Amino acid sequence: MKFGVMFANTGPFVEPDAAVELAQAAEAAGCESIWTVEHVVVPAGYASQYPYAKDGRMPGGREDFDIPDPLIWLSYVAAATNKIRLGTGVMIMPQRNPLVTAKAVATLDRLSKGRMILGIGSGWLEEEFDALGVSFDDRGDRTDEYLEAMKQAWASDTASYRGKFVNFSNVYSRPQPASGHVPIIVGGHSRRAARRAGELGDGFFPGRGNFDELAALFEHARHCAEESGRDPEALEFTAGGPTSPDYVERLAEIGVTRMIVPPMDPSQFSKFGEEVISQFSSF
Repeated sequence: MKFGVMFANTGPFVEPDAAVELAQAAEAAGCESIWTVEHVVVPAGYASQYPYAKDGRMPGGREDFDIPDPLIWLSYVAAATNKIRLGTGVMIMPQRNPLVTAKAVATLDRLSKGRMILGIGSGWLEEEFDALGVSFDDRGDRTDEYLEAMKQAWASDTASYRGKFVNFSNVYSRPQPASGHVPIIVGGHSRRAARRAGELGDGFFPGRGNFDELAALFEHARHCAEESGRDPEALEFTAGGPTSPDYVERLAEIGVTRMIVPPMDPSQFSKFGEEVISQFSSF
């Protein structure tokens, strides 16, 4: 079982020294990855329901909190670390131009020597889409098409793509990722997200669900991968939750190989590495 740190670009870690301290402490403790969140703007008084809290509000209930740009924040800590993977968890894909994003992600991957993980989602905050002038209703279709276009830009010598939302022909997108591809982890908790992971992603990270619900989503992702002619066993599954032995073992039984935990005081990471990461390294 690998361990990653989520919500890394929030709270005190929006500040430069604290960001570096967090990333270095997580790396030294044996954490495999560090993950950011994204909102370009948070509209005041939003009515959309945050799907991962019972009260429908983002953690803390505030709207006026700092959320640094995920790729810039990850670039900053990449320069201060050596091996920890750099994950967006998640980037709101339909709000971004796919070619601009492909360029930025590939650049960070090359500069970090292949450490980038692209975690993506289709978004939930309709008012944010409105502020950015992006349609909310077709965000799922946009997400699928943008991923296809980005993968084409990374994998091809000269790339071409024709779709409903994206069209380009015979273009060079350079630099390309260090290994030719950046792993794509699909976030979400719906069957459509599971299908997206199976058809277009390299892994799946449902943001919520009990063991039975997670197992069903993982199985659907595998099925969709197989239906698409892809290897279902190559999919990597990520989940959050408590780090008790029973919980971790049950996650491992349904196929989870990475657990994501909230950030902690950097001084606590050494203990976390000794008591948790080392204990579950064989799961």
